[in-house]
Amino acid sequence: MENRITKLFNIKYPIIQGGMVWCSGWRLASAVSNNGGLGLLGAGSMHPEVLIEHIHKMKEATSKPWGINVPLLYPEIDRLMDIIIKEGVKIIFTSAGSPKKWTPTLKAHGITVVHVVSSALFARKCEEAGVDAIVAEGFEAGGHDGREETTTMALIPQVAATCHLPLIAAGGIASGRSMYAAFALGAEGVQIGTRFAVAKESSAHPAFKQKVFETEEGDTILTLKKIAPTRLIKNEFYEQVQQLENKGASVDELRELLGKGRAKLGIFEGNLTEGELEIGQAASMLHHEESVSEIIRDITGEFNETVAKLANLSM
Repeated sequence: MENRITKLFNIKYPIIQGGMVWCSGWRLASAVSNNGGLGLLGAGSMHPEVLIEHIHKMKEATSKPWGINVPLLYPEIDRLMDIIIKEGVKIIFTSAGSPKKWTPTLKAHGITVVHVVSSALFARKCEEAGVDAIVAEGFEAGGHDGREETTTMALIPQVAATCHLPLIAAGGIASGRSMYAAFALGAEGVQIGTRFAVAKESSAHPAFKQKVFETEEGDTILTLKKIAPTRLIKNEFYEQVQQLENKGASVDELRELLGKGRAKLGIFEGNLTEGELEIGQAASMLHHEESVSEIIRDITGEFNETVAKLANLSM
C-alpha cells in the first residue's frame, strides 16, 4: 500500500506503534520498524539519560524509519527536545499539550511532527500550527484520553471532514478489520497501542501482560477524570479511586492517592494490586503473547482479506 502516511514516514505499512509508557523501549520500537511499520520510543517514562541509551540502541537495531513519542507536559521538556535534535531523530509524535510551541523549532531542524488530538477542534489547531500529520484518538484507547470521550468511530470522520492533513486513527484498533473500518471513515494510517503493549518485545512486566490476556469485556474503565482521564483495568487501586470520587474528593486528594510511579508500578514492575494498569478496550480481544512480526502479519493479512470480501458489496 502507498498513501500519504507511508510516503511521509517512508514505511511499507501505514501501521504506527503507540509510544506507550513502560512498554515502548528500543526492542519493541525497532521490531515494529523492521517489520514494515513505524516504531516509536515512549519518552514519557524515560529519564533523559535513559532516552539517550534507547536512541543509541535503536540506531544499532534498525536502519528503518522510527520516531519518538513525547508528552509535551514532560517535566524536563527543554532538555528532552535538545537531546532529540542533537541525536538527529527524524520523526516526533507529540501529545498532551499544544503543538504551537515546539513544532516550528522541530521542523526547522528537519523533523517530521505529528500531534495527537481527541477532537476535530484540536485537529484544526494542529493544522494551523504546521504539523505534518495528526493522530485522532478515540476514548477506547488505553492510558490518557481526551476529556471529550468521543469514540473512534465518531471522531475519525469529523476530523477527516475538517482537516486536510494525513490522518492516523487510534483507539480500539487491534485487527485488520478495525484498520479497514478506520480507512473507510477517512484515515490513512492506524496507531496501535494495546496489542503491541503485550507483544513479546514489549518491556511490560509478564504479570501485567497476563492480566491483560485475562481481561474481559467491560474490565477497563475511564477514571481519574478530575485530573486526567485515564483508561485502566479495574483493580484494587481503581476501587480506591472510585471510593474517593464517590465521596466527592478534591483534585488534591486524588493526586495524593495517585502519588508518583503508579503506572511504572503496575505496567513495568507487575504490581497488579496497587499499580495503575493502563490498557485499552481492545484488551478483551487479546488472549496470548505474540511477536511483533506475528502481529503485523496478522493485521495486514486480515486487512487484505476484508478488502477482498467487501470489494463487491453494494446496495
